[in-house]
Amino acid sequence: MDYTIAICDDSESDRESIAGMVRRWAETSGCGVRLDEFPSAESFFFEYDRNKDYDILLLDVEMRELSGIELAKRVRAQRGRAEIVFITSHFEFIAEGYEVDALHYLVKPVAEQKLFEVLDRASSRLAVEPPSVVISCDGGTVKLLEADILYIESFAHYIEIHTRTDVYRLKESITAFEKKLSSDFYRAHRSYIINLKAVERISRTGVTLDGGAEIPLSRGKYDDVNRAFIERN
Repeated sequence: MDYTIAICDDSESDRESIAGMVRRWAETSGCGVRLDEFPSAESFFFEYDRNKDYDILLLDVEMRELSGIELAKRVRAQRGRAEIVFITSHFEFIAEGYEVDALHYLVKPVAEQKLFEVLDRASSRLAVEPPSVVISCDGGTVKLLEADILYIESFAHYIEIHTRTDVYRLKESITAFEKKLSSDFYRAHRSYIINLKAVERISRTGVTLDGGAEIPLSRGKYDDVNRAFIERN
């Protein structure tokens, strides 16, 4: 298994020490690792805007300007799924880590065996492939994670897939595409499929999704969509 790992720490010596341990873990575990090092949260985000394919983030908590905690919150706000490990000299920040589903806290100076154990745990969690769907669009193939899809809208001869960041248009019927999706999705209207995991509010006439999109609800489906929402959340 290959992993892309980022180390974000404003201490050069700490970055070098942790990077060395990560490389030794890769050698002993047989994993391929692409390792990127960043001296600040800001420098990490400059790269993250272009490339969100990080699997594991090793974040120093007490950095200048933007802390590791705030950095992690911004990653999660963009639906980043990387396993997050905080590295700190203090314990008062631990409660905040639960808000971003942090995998673990490591205390400086980081013990190599402890880091190896945490990386093994991260590797195990990453091995569980999240549900996805593959589409053909604009002459290429795109793999979309179901969690990123908000809704699908049908038009005369094509559908549009609305994700949290993009819209994909392809020639396919909404009925055919519905069969490719898991039970996390619900046909709210003849022209719309919604992601039940993205629902914020359900009314008699419509469904509000993350980000504010309003999707019409077919007459008589209010009770059914509520039941489906409760079962999937």
